[in-house]
Amino acid sequence: MITTAFELPGYRITKNLGVVRGITVRSRSIIGNFLGGIQSLFGGNITIYTALCERARSETFQLMRQHGQSLKANAIIGMRYDATELMAGLTEVLCYGTAVIVTPIE
Repeated sequence: MITTAFELPGYRITKNLGVVRGITVRSRSIIGNFLGGIQSLFGGNITIYTALCERARSETFQLMRQHGQSLKANAIIGMRYDATELMAGLTEVLCYGTAVIVTPIE
């Protein structure tokens, strides 16, 4: 279970295992920049960049999930994304949260 909330309804947090994260650094290719530039001339959704962002977020989410599993967590709370441009055309994408062990409330 992974949530952006800080609690899971119906569950009690019994152990906090700490921060888990997934990180990737992505760059845009010359071809991607060219196609994105053409799309931007017409306005609207720049699909080549949307796809790049979605792949980066998906990858970091899976890496965070694997990090949580390595700590034997059965849930991650407070999940967030962050992105930082390291230099022109080079972006770091981070997905992080708090790995916890939860038990159902009886």
